[in-house]
Amino acid sequence: MHIIYQSPKIIIREFLPEEKQTFLDLFEDNQVTQYLPNTSPERYIEMFSELLENYKNKNLSRWAIFDPTDNSFIGMCVARIFVHNTDQIEIGYVLSREYWGKSIATEVCSAITQYCFENTNTNEVVAITDLENTGSQNVLQKVGFKRLSNLIRNQEELAYFKIERL
Repeated sequence: MHIIYQSPKIIIREFLPEEKQTFLDLFEDNQVTQYLPNTSPERYIEMFSELLENYKNKNLSRWAIFDPTDNSFIGMCVARIFVHNTDQIEIGYVLSREYWGKSIATEVCSAITQYCFENTNTNEVVAITDLENTGSQNVLQKVGFKRLSNLIRNQEELAYFKIERL
């Protein structure tokens, strides 16, 4: 199991094959998924298979976030090539509701951004959020992302953020 970040508060690491249900359960809470694109349960199963394949190929992927004190599952984060500009890497995260408002999103966002700059050649990391998701927008700005003009994807307007390599 490859750990990509660890602190007293969180561990970001590869999912284990036996954690498939843990991954899938994250997307069962409607409040957790309210700002995510509509995704079928079958697609979440595909995503899990893809992330295991990405680990083998040493690609960008989705990673698990756990609490190091009791090994409870916090959520997942992602880094992937941005479909709108393949020179950029897009990051994102999804946290279980009980971990909201505890600065974990800020730490995850900072850690995954740093990971992208240290492990790829990209000069720009981006993130997009639902226009109403002010919590995530605040997190991105706290970490140093700058808000750009909104982006249209699949006829939906989204808030668009970018941070550049120093």
